Amino acid sequence: QVQLVESGGGLVQAGGSLLLSCVASGSIFSINAMGWYRQAPGKQRELVASITTGGGSTNYADSVKGRFTISTDNAKNMVYLQMNSLRPEDTAVYSCAAGWVGISLDTMRPWDYKYWGQGTQVTVSS
Repeated sequence: QVQLVESGGGLVQAGGSLLLSCVASGSIFSINAMGWYRQAPGKQRELVASITTGGGSTNYADSVKGRFTISTDNAKNMVYLQMNSLRPEDTAVYSCAAGWVGISLDTMRPWDYKYWGQGTQVTVSS
């Protein structure tokens, strides 16, 4: 089992920045990919960004490219999501997920992530 705990959400004005953090504990050897998903009210859950735990590969949603950066600190079992130039449409619950990449990072779907955190609310005001 892997436990994931997110932190760093909050309220920010449009154009501002937030740093989300996720710490993993437990059977870390059973995962090699981590991702951030988000879900806004009335909308489907969507991938924001993902990364291999080795850090060699990343994948971003088109809507966040150039604004968000995902990174890892393997020594601390952490994954981060630096969010800049935030927009009201970025408002959602952001969840950390972990799993094992099969073919490639960009082919992973929500069901490929076996472990999920509780989520953290991000609200961007206009």
